[in-house]
Amino acid sequence: MERQRGSSTANPDGDPGRGAEDRKPQSDEAHSAFTPPLGVPLPAPPPEDDHPTSEFALPKGVVAPHPAYTPPYGIPKVSLTKEAPWQDRMRTMLRMPVLERPVPERPEKHAEEPGPPVPRILDLTLRIGELLLAGGEGAEDVEAAMFGVAHAYGLARCEPTVTFTLLTVSYQPSLIDDPVTANRTVRRRGTDYNRLAAVFRLVHDITTQGLTLEEAYGRLAEIRRNRHPYPSWALTLASGLLAGAASLLVGGGLVVFMAAAAGAMLGDRLAWLASGRGLPEFYQFVAAAMPPAAMGVALSATGTPVQASAVITGGLFALIPGRALVAGVQDGLTGFYITAAARLLEVGYLIAGIVCGVLVVLYGGVHVGGRTLNPEAALVHRERPVIQIVAAMLLVFAFALLLQQERHTVLLVTLNGGVAWVVYGALADTAGLDPVPATAIAAGLVGLFGQLLSRYRYTSALPYVTAAIGPLLPGSATYFALLNFAKNELNTGISAITKAAALALAIAIGVNLGSEMSRMFLKIPGEGATRRAAKRTRGF
Repeated sequence: MERQRGSSTANPDGDPGRGAEDRKPQSDEAHSAFTPPLGVPLPAPPPEDDHPTSEFALPKGVVAPHPAYTPPYGIPKVSLTKEAPWQDRMRTMLRMPVLERPVPERPEKHAEEPGPPVPRILDLTLRIGELLLAGGEGAEDVEAAMFGVAHAYGLARCEPTVTFTLLTVSYQPSLIDDPVTANRTVRRRGTDYNRLAAVFRLVHDITTQGLTLEEAYGRLAEIRRNRHPYPSWALTLASGLLAGAASLLVGGGLVVFMAAAAGAMLGDRLAWLASGRGLPEFYQFVAAAMPPAAMGVALSATGTPVQASAVITGGLFALIPGRALVAGVQDGLTGFYITAAARLLEVGYLIAGIVCGVLVVLYGGVHVGGRTLNPEAALVHRERPVIQIVAAMLLVFAFALLLQQERHTVLLVTLNGGVAWVVYGALADTAGLDPVPATAIAAGLVGLFGQLLSRYRYTSALPYVTAAIGPLLPGSATYFALLNFAKNELNTGISAITKAAALALAIAIGVNLGSEMSRMFLKIPGEGATRRAAKRTRGF
């Protein structure tokens, strides 16, 4: 029985030809728990339409944005219209993650056609960014321009980086290719808003009209060859007009106007001489600050009934670096802290040069023979609204010439500065508001109107803003602080210099806030595209 049971188990079919070797598994699959037993047929495959799908699977006809992953919050619908200014479109794209940015519009390329000339595109991008940064443009607008140029020529995965003296742009063709990085150093800076406007027009044409690389390089070379719109003697006369108009703002008369203008023009020529000898900008400001201060001390020593303090104050108006101050605060408010710190440090050095030049003269005048200098004279307020409005507009007009602005922008920025001074006078004199908030409100209107004009003309806002804040600069408070330091009245001097710093900060924040308000309430450049914040707002 045992032998029959064993043979029956070994050969259930009763086939004598099947031996012990048939009882061995044919492959390793026989040991799997999912392998059907012998004699059990395999299950039929499920129909094509019944395949189970994952909840993360894309529907038919939808192409994945990238083989790496899908964004956790979905793929936003981004449609950046070319009717909006390129600054807004590029700022919006810069704040997006790389995988969410719209792909550049390029014609369909065949396999044998070469790709875009990456080194030449990066070189053109860096050269345009260099001109903008050297002309005083903010770091955010420089990055937007660089990204706009690279994006227009087909470089989608492009990341520009701007610091105070270094420009870097990196391009990665794909996730598996090595990135290509190029940089350029900005060694010289100049004030030429005519060239700045020309570069903005070039970027606008590249991003909207599709200029070829050869055409863009030709336009860029023409911009570099262009001469300044005003000769050097006209700039010297403009510096004198600026100082004379500023002296009228603080209560001076015709004699004060002429003395302040003469001192400022002499200081401008000394600064040109120092620049021609290769001296750093710090010593140029020292040289430029000494003649106006010497003119005021000389008038005070003669005993003539002339407001000598207004002469020195007018000369300080022509030297205070308001352009660099506004750019530095704007970079800090937009998240470019390294560039902001460098710009503000530059402002500190330039103001230190002004302080050294003025203090040397004031110290000699106070301790040698000019003891009649009265620090309170700088704060004598005389209500002359018509004269002050005209003086403010003359000051803005002269400031625009010194900034080498285009001729058709001079009238607009003069009107913008006149409106700002009227608002400041109405708030500070008529309504009795404190000068700091009154200055911030007037500067906010300057920034708002400047941004509106720049959006209308597709250009930079600096030509419409920088000169317009000239009448609001704290020249009187700065002179009052320096004179008290020369008389060893440190507490009063520190109080005055703190007020001057508060006024300067109010100007910079007001200008930036006005610009941001115009972007908030005007047309958004595209459906679903918003300008994201540069940083988290709660410090983590």
